[in-house]
Amino acid sequence: MSLLPAATGGEWQAPSLRRRFACLLYESLLLFGVGLVSGAIGTLLLKITGLASATSRDVLLQGVGIAVYGLYFVWFWTRRGQTLPMQTWRIQLVTSRGERLGIGRALLRYAACALWIAPAAVLAKVNHWPPSTTMAAVAIGIAAYGLLALLHPQRQFWHDALCGTRLVTVDAGKPAVA
Repeated sequence: MSLLPAATGGEWQAPSLRRRFACLLYESLLLFGVGLVSGAIGTLLLKITGLASATSRDVLLQGVGIAVYGLYFVWFWTRRGQTLPMQTWRIQLVTSRGERLGIGRALLRYAACALWIAPAAVLAKVNHWPPSTTMAAVAIGIAAYGLLALLHPQRQFWHDALCGTRLVTVDAGKPAVA
């Protein structure tokens, strides 16, 4: 059953890129706190496991980080279709049919979101870039990838097109999907 709004002739309005990037900036501030939780969990697991190899420790910490960030996004996307920054900027994530995401689709979208940072991260790793250069490359990669939404017919991000999801503008106080 589609939950597209009748008031707009059955079409959702995609949020502007400016609003989506502002939401992303706000999200990155909150993700700093989520990263602290991830680091605490990883440190606890390191103490429990007693891993000696630097490579093993890095893999464990990165795995915990991916899992904790994934839990954060999948939880909010499947519960309300919005993280706190998305609520603030009146942006909601729905399926292409206008329905709430299930866990499988939310996990797929989380994995596909790696398209934002993966190319820059791989380049940085291969070229042994220092953290400042890596962060600059990731920022440029995010901006370039985000601008690709201008090439999509409904102005959606390409990972959303791949996953059958879309970002939509919601009226203040009225979620697109209850």
